Amino acid sequence: MNNKHAIMVVDDDPAHRTMLLTLLGQWGYRIFEADDGSTAIEKVQKRPFDLILMDVRMLRVSGLEALDKIKSYNPAIPVIIMTAYSSVETAVEALKKGAYDYLTKPLDFDKLKLSLQRAMEHTQLKEENRILKESLGQHFDQRNIIGSSSAMVRLLETVAQVAPSEATVLINGESGTGKELIAGALHFNSHRKKGPFVKINCAALTETLLESELFGHEKGAFTGADRRKEGCFYQAHRGSIFLDEVSEMTLTMQVKLLRVLQEREVIRVGGETPIPVDVRVLCATNKDLQKLTGQGLFREDLYYRLNVVGLNIPPLKERRDDIPLLAQHFLEMFTERNKKQIKGLTPRAMDTLVKYEWPGNVRELMNAVERGVVLARSEYLDVPDLRINGEPTEAADEPVADTDMQLGPLEQVEMATILKTLGATQGNKSEAARRLGITRKTLHKKLKKYGVAI
Repeated sequence: MNNKHAIMVVDDDPAHRTMLLTLLGQWGYRIFEADDGSTAIEKVQKRPFDLILMDVRMLRVSGLEALDKIKSYNPAIPVIIMTAYSSVETAVEALKKGAYDYLTKPLDFDKLKLSLQRAMEHTQLKEENRILKESLGQHFDQRNIIGSSSAMVRLLETVAQVAPSEATVLINGESGTGKELIAGALHFNSHRKKGPFVKINCAALTETLLESELFGHEKGAFTGADRRKEGCFYQAHRGSIFLDEVSEMTLTMQVKLLRVLQEREVIRVGGETPIPVDVRVLCATNKDLQKLTGQGLFREDLYYRLNVVGLNIPPLKERRDDIPLLAQHFLEMFTERNKKQIKGLTPRAMDTLVKYEWPGNVRELMNAVERGVVLARSEYLDVPDLRINGEPTEAADEPVADTDMQLGPLEQVEMATILKTLGATQGNKSEAARRLGITRKTLHKKLKKYGVAI
């Protein structure tokens, strides 16, 4: 535990506040206290805090009122709300106002510790991303590249160094890793940024069509060529051209591309006059070009021309630290685009995203979050909404309780809460216990007590 993290406990119950101060101090936090929302507001304005743990019901200024004032003063402070079972609706309202999480009383210490850790990690990721942007310089345009993992920091530092040069760059990476975004960052951080940025997918066109698209053609050069067409190289004059999936070029096209790189000029299909072009070439592939050269499928001289600077984008499974940042970015983007009111992801959903292998990389993650936003059943995305890998979560049978049991009012509320949570988790008892803030062993005892089939 980082003993530099400062937490303020806000609670007008002296006994409960003292218990929390003792517990959090044992966990290594620096602890501060306030006996009311008004006091908390004053203290926030006087010194920084890493987190605030605050009760909802207080005599003078309530937790919701204090939350509003604290967030208006410093939106970055994570606030965890404490509430009784009877005021869960109030806690949900607190989430809408910007609270990071809410915990029900009596507090489950394991759940409290987990919530504190998650809040601190979330804040740390945001801070690392801010530091990353500063380290790259205020004038570096990341072009929507999200990530603060060590692998992405190294990559973006290299991009920032290479972008101002005239070097041809070969970007390697699996499908869906964001090669086009890296190419965009190279162009928009170069002195060519005011010039055109032309993109073409070499795998999407036949050899004849690709030659015409890249170099242009004269009128009458082939059937259907009823007028002159300027190619992508000409269109990218004094700018950059991005050749995606360059490994899919035929050997004949590779020869023609090599000539353009060497001579800095193009000849339209059906033409004879060389046309000078001033273009920076950026390429991308998801294949090993060096291996293809050894197999005779890619020209070695072209490979060395393209690979003046090589950039390797790590797959998403090798930079899992970036998944929460990416997921939140996509969530905000698709929530706005679809005009929906999605507040975030449940801890279980985020845990699932982080543990998944992501064979489709960032593109697959983006699609999963978009699908989740469209299919969302509540204000927080859960695992069934995401349908990772296209597989919906199967609903388990509802647990059945013995309704003949004589239960008191409080027990009835507790049993109903447990059954509702088990239903929401499709019968997953481990997840239900985590959501309820109790251990799996305790959940089993309660299920047995209430006659629920286990």
